[in-house]
Amino acid sequence: MTTALTLYETDLFRPKYRPFRGERWELLMSPMNLVKGYWSDTMLVVDMAGLVRHDSSGPRTWMSTTPMEIESQEIGCRFASGHTVVMGMGMGWAAANAALNPAVTRVTVVELDPEVLEFITAMDVFGQLPPEAAAKVTVINGDATAFVPDTPADTLMADIWLPLYGDNRLEQVRRMRENTRAPRVYYWGQEMDIAQRARDLGLDLDEATVARIVAEMDLPLIGPAEIANYPDVIARAARNWLRND
Repeated sequence: MTTALTLYETDLFRPKYRPFRGERWELLMSPMNLVKGYWSDTMLVVDMAGLVRHDSSGPRTWMSTTPMEIESQEIGCRFASGHTVVMGMGMGWAAANAALNPAVTRVTVVELDPEVLEFITAMDVFGQLPPEAAAKVTVINGDATAFVPDTPADTLMADIWLPLYGDNRLEQVRRMRENTRAPRVYYWGQEMDIAQRARDLGLDLDEATVARIVAEMDLPLIGPAEIANYPDVIARAARNWLRND
């Protein structure tokens, strides 16, 4: 018996990339892969791009156009509004999708590594957008944990970490939120933090549990109010990615 695989498709914008090699960063292309989503089952992905960082610990995939990466940023991209500050450039597609959101008036992207910015320029990621969306984007070479925008942010989207969870990023997000004064926050891996806390407390992932944990996190997270089945989304993502140890 064979099982038909689903071809991964999304209405979110995926820039066109090509192979790239810098001093520490490399962009690789793969024509076809089987990849598990963040909250979805395994799917077939074509023309997948992956950004690899080379350092003393060896090559590490930093970001990609896999369903896991895209779904794990999707809620932030879809529900951003107003002046949106994106901490961490990555491959640029999250910031690009924020700019394409009609509710977003301005996008400020903060990236520490100048070589990443060179890569984004070489790929012309924002130049692939319609002019009115590209005009929203401003790129800053700076430290995400110290950056203070010239005007307060309406939305903060943060993704400056390599592991999906487990590196105690809450304090960094709180600092970014304080600096940007954003009343709405989405950060990469927040569902894993919620799921891990629920597990530690021995609680089921239902609306009451999620509300309790989000209040404990002391962050105005995007997700609970915007996604009707958010506890189920968290549970599905946790089944895929939360370790059992």
